[in-house]
Amino acid sequence: MADLKYYDVIQKPIITEKSMAAMGEKKYTFLVHTDATKSQVKEAVEKMFAGTKVKSVNTMNLDGKKKRRGMVTGKTAKTKKAIVQLTAESADIEIFEGL
Repeated sequence: MADLKYYDVIQKPIITEKSMAAMGEKKYTFLVHTDATKSQVKEAVEKMFAGTKVKSVNTMNLDGKKKRRGMVTGKTAKTKKAIVQLTAESADIEIFEGL
């Protein structure tokens, strides 16, 4: 397993209609490192975004999609998605404001 620092765990936020609707319930969706555990994701969110308290973390491993380029077939890279639920008294995550 890789030696992950908290700033390497979260790669980018996922902005979709479903994830934007879940933000009303203080659920935020991130693309995370494939080797990251739930506890590492929780630590990363609490350290990167001031005033946040994580209630729970749900993770999903996503396989790569099959792609073709002419006769050659291949697969895209595997990814991991995390849905982070914040507590009721927690501060909101600022990067999602105004979207």
